Amino acid sequence: MAETMKTAYVFPGQGAQWVGMGRDLYQGFASAKAVFEQADESLGFPLSKLCFDGPEDELLQTVNAQPAIVTVSFACLEAIRDVSGLEPAFVAGHSLGEYTALAAAGVLDFATTVYLARERGRLMHEAGQVIPGGMAAIIGLDEAVLSEVCSETGARIANINCPGQIAISGAEDKLAQAMDLVKARGAHRVIRLQVSGAFHTPLMQPAVDGMTEIIAKLSFNQPVVPIIGNTTAQPLATAELVEEELLRQLCNCVQWQRSVEYMIGDGVATFVEIGPGRVLAGLIKRIDRDVNIVNVGDAEAVKNMKAGVD
Repeated sequence: MAETMKTAYVFPGQGAQWVGMGRDLYQGFASAKAVFEQADESLGFPLSKLCFDGPEDELLQTVNAQPAIVTVSFACLEAIRDVSGLEPAFVAGHSLGEYTALAAAGVLDFATTVYLARERGRLMHEAGQVIPGGMAAIIGLDEAVLSEVCSETGARIANINCPGQIAISGAEDKLAQAMDLVKARGAHRVIRLQVSGAFHTPLMQPAVDGMTEIIAKLSFNQPVVPIIGNTTAQPLATAELVEEELLRQLCNCVQWQRSVEYMIGDGVATFVEIGPGRVLAGLIKRIDRDVNIVNVGDAEAVKNMKAGVD
């Protein structure tokens, strides 16, 4: 029975970054070092130094945080591939993490992926300058209540992360009104997120327009591993579906809970979170306490994974 259990690799999104991330991977694995060198070459500046040494305020900027997280996550994946013969049944990423997932699935090479992540970050930040907005995580209210609040205020549901945790997004005035309303309706906590715009709402349409032009010049391969799409919570089995998803997710809700539920329903018993932070591990545990969750974000965790495989 254990032999039929499947593994999924999942990759974090913006917010997982921290100064110093990836340094031990760079020092400990030649394959990871090569990823950082590729990122620096592809982007034309030392992203690796920004990951390792900061400054933090620069690393937090959307245009830098997005390619940085993709780079550290993919470097970690390459280190895992050095020590483990494990092949996932699915890959998925939360918002930005979907870019790491498509590189993991061979849809694009890493150099192209990190370039695309940088452009995504730039365009999303610029869209946020046109109509300033933001996001907030709402703890303790269900989707139905938040849908009502969003209908009343003009905010949008941006991420359905796990039971009891949903993020909303919108222009500053609409978001502020929605945050006040959810508090009045019994939310346990309301946490303003450190992002530079109303991500996953129609206010990101300028980013869609820019990304459409960029993606049209690229050649996408067929995924070698099914990618579970953020907006559909279904497998993206073709290059065409991946291209459509990358544009659609900018203005639409990330269905993370449903994505995890889909993979569990298809036999996934182990989720390996690959990259900085432990956000996804916490969300998945709240979705299903019975699944096995492994967090691999540094050199020590990679080595522990090897010990588990041997």
